[in-house]
Amino acid sequence: MGDAARRRARPGEARAHVGADRAARRRTNLSTGPGADSAPAPNTDSPSAGPTAASAKGGMFRSLRVRNYRLFATGAVISNTGTWMSRIAQDWLVLSLTHSSTAVGITTALQFLPMLLFGLYGGVIADRCPRRTLLLFTQAALGLCGLALAALTLSGHVQVWHVYLIAFLLGLVTVVDNPTRQVFVNEMVGPRDLRNAVSLNSANFQSARLIGPAVAGVLITAVGSGWAFLINGLSFGAPLVGLLLMRTSELHPVKRAPRGKGQLREGLAYVGSRPDLLWPIVLVGFIGTFGFNFPIWLSAFADDVFHAGPGTYGLLNTLIAAGSVTGALLAARRVTTRRRLLVGAALMFGVLEVAAAVTPFFWLFAALMVPVGIFSLTFNVTANSSVQLATDPEMRGRVMSLFMMVFVGGTPIGGPLIGWVTDTWGARVGFAFGGLISAAAAVGVGLMLARAGGLRNKMAWRRGHPHVAFVPRVQTEERLAPAA
Repeated sequence: MGDAARRRARPGEARAHVGADRAARRRTNLSTGPGADSAPAPNTDSPSAGPTAASAKGGMFRSLRVRNYRLFATGAVISNTGTWMSRIAQDWLVLSLTHSSTAVGITTALQFLPMLLFGLYGGVIADRCPRRTLLLFTQAALGLCGLALAALTLSGHVQVWHVYLIAFLLGLVTVVDNPTRQVFVNEMVGPRDLRNAVSLNSANFQSARLIGPAVAGVLITAVGSGWAFLINGLSFGAPLVGLLLMRTSELHPVKRAPRGKGQLREGLAYVGSRPDLLWPIVLVGFIGTFGFNFPIWLSAFADDVFHAGPGTYGLLNTLIAAGSVTGALLAARRVTTRRRLLVGAALMFGVLEVAAAVTPFFWLFAALMVPVGIFSLTFNVTANSSVQLATDPEMRGRVMSLFMMVFVGGTPIGGPLIGWVTDTWGARVGFAFGGLISAAAAVGVGLMLARAGGLRNKMAWRRGHPHVAFVPRVQTEERLAPAA
């Protein structure tokens, strides 16, 4: 073979070698590294290159070097603080009006019911339309909802059905806003820093959770819930300004899906054919439905178990947020995402919820909120980034809408159910119930991911203790095969 022929053959040989290497890594590590099949191929000469050694050394906050992302993050931290203030005020307002944890659960359920009913349509819209333009409309609508609730509360005319209605309207806007924000991150930073930016988004949201509940607790005690709603409505001006100041020429071009029929079915079939997407989304659904009902549990613990007020409720939310920020920042340092971390974080999250449910002391309960927050965000960020990086760009809106649909859309099912369990058998049983389901789901999905990756469980004793590991099924079968 001549030199020219050899040069033509080498790219194919290289691609075959890389493909085999990736398959081996998936079997042995259950990981989605920076060179995942669906991610763009690394190109060290391009600013939108895939993850490289240079980007890995860029530090925990490397995405903030991008001007558009800095504007996005600055606006987000302001509106997120207002959102957390509003959430605490809303939960406490409903509890004050009804004295029922079930009512708090219904409010939460109504806010997330639209995501369950229409979530996939939001993904189709996010794949078809300019995402920056969509976000300008959705952020303005969210701000108007906050101002409407503020007007009702400050005027003294608020009733529980008003809160229910506005919660449902917020959910309708979120159907489009949530998947659009998720996939717009890739347009701002490119695939190289996508994982880092997803982690920083979570840290941003949870940092606001450190401030918002504490401020809300003071405001509710001092002047009432209405002022928290007013501040929330006004806070959406910050992301609107940030979006308007962005340089569209610096956004990374992303292929948008053409208009056509059957795009919902296409998205579902795509996920169904990919176990590396399907099972993480299933786990997200279980934990989102049964494990993330903190408004119900913490308000019940503060009121019924520890006989405290809104300040204590705000403190417990702040402690979870402190752990969540830590978990998100730790995730921002990682360059690769291992699915064993996804499953392990979900398992520890469930176990810690059960431990918190049975502890008799307030100080211990409060202290456990920090690791609960750490593992909840480690799980959330790992699931989000691994699913996004494993998805083809033109399908990302629909896949992330399904991700968010099962994550928050399960709340209309889990919220009232957990609220009923909490009202009937108490806050401790309700909290433990959610933790047990989360832990069981983590074990089940972990086994399914191992099976899909061609792994089997191997148990052995090391230094007098049991050791559990997953090893390639092929290697095990070779060792067990009889000699020729």
